[in-house]
Amino acid sequence: MKQLIIKANRQLTTLAFNTRSLALLLARLWVAMVFFRSGLTKIQTWDSTLYLFSYEYQVPLLSPQSAAVLGTAAELILPVLLVLGLGGRLSAGALFLFNIVAVLSYPGLNQAGINQHVVWGMLLLLIFAFGPGRWSLDTWLARKLSGGAGDPSPNV
Repeated sequence: MKQLIIKANRQLTTLAFNTRSLALLLARLWVAMVFFRSGLTKIQTWDSTLYLFSYEYQVPLLSPQSAAVLGTAAELILPVLLVLGLGGRLSAGALFLFNIVAVLSYPGLNQAGINQHVVWGMLLLLIFAFGPGRWSLDTWLARKLSGGAGDPSPNV
């Protein structure tokens, strides 16, 4: 019985390791899509975006115009980097912080909206903790820079 448990545990561990990159890729795609679409909406309705940053969102330390430009830029640039897995941990970390600021700066956010932000935050935290996975430019670049000698990072 002990050998059966050990064998089953090894097989599950192997399966988990082999599916980790797929799970991280799907997480990257999902959360990037959410933020990128939000950025597209902001640039398509710029007058509304400026209104929201002036009267609805309460972003600390920045003027409404600066917050609108920086927020929109973050939502358009960081998701692309996240999908590519280029600076994956940095992109995930930056979006994680951006997500927190978004929740804190919008006092009118309802419970459903807060729940969505919590899910996005957890996905971003996982990507930050585990890296973007083997299917990323980070991993490809690390292999190229290390001369292709195996997996350069145990965390991807």
